[in-house]
Amino acid sequence: MENEALRKEIIETAIAFNETGLSIGASGNLSARTDKGYLITPTCLAYQELKPEDLIEMNLQGEQLSGDLKPSSEWRFHQDVFIARSDNNAIIHVHSPYATGISCTRQSIPAFHYMIAIAGGDNIRCADYATFGTEALSKNAVKALADRKACLLANHGMLALGENILSAFKLAQEIENLAKQYWLSQQLGDPVILDGAEMKLVLEKFKTYGK
Repeated sequence: MENEALRKEIIETAIAFNETGLSIGASGNLSARTDKGYLITPTCLAYQELKPEDLIEMNLQGEQLSGDLKPSSEWRFHQDVFIARSDNNAIIHVHSPYATGISCTRQSIPAFHYMIAIAGGDNIRCADYATFGTEALSKNAVKALADRKACLLANHGMLALGENILSAFKLAQEIENLAKQYWLSQQLGDPVILDGAEMKLVLEKFKTYGK
């Protein structure tokens, strides 16, 4: 089987969605770039039941290359993000509680904390709403991810990108943690937002953060 190690990593990470509270049941999806296109989790199948052969390989023209099951209903934005972002090799989409809760207010998460820079800018944008699985949602997601590694999807959830599956998963965890912190800060009043000059400095420091 092609990409067997990658298939196993996708399944292990998808199972970790439930274990870490990023997702419940079969909600959310995960993809990773391949030489032919990308591998993606199938629709409506519990992660614990996944086998390597259940994963779907798609090309970047929207054609299914392998797998007997249907791909995730969100395959379109995985495809379009891979096309738009050559720097990205893995995409995680989850309906995590705090990020999703904020997305339902259609707010972006501002620079209430310097760690917002981990997503690549001075905020975490919220993509405009569109029905799940549609081309409109895909276009909105690509727009919200411009110069960013993560975004919220209005009334839906979040997207996190990475150079590999592990980095995308870690980023998704960080975005959910930031969403929780932002929600908590709002319970005490209006959080103080770091200004553009400070975030510019932080973003410069993040170029070597963790490296």
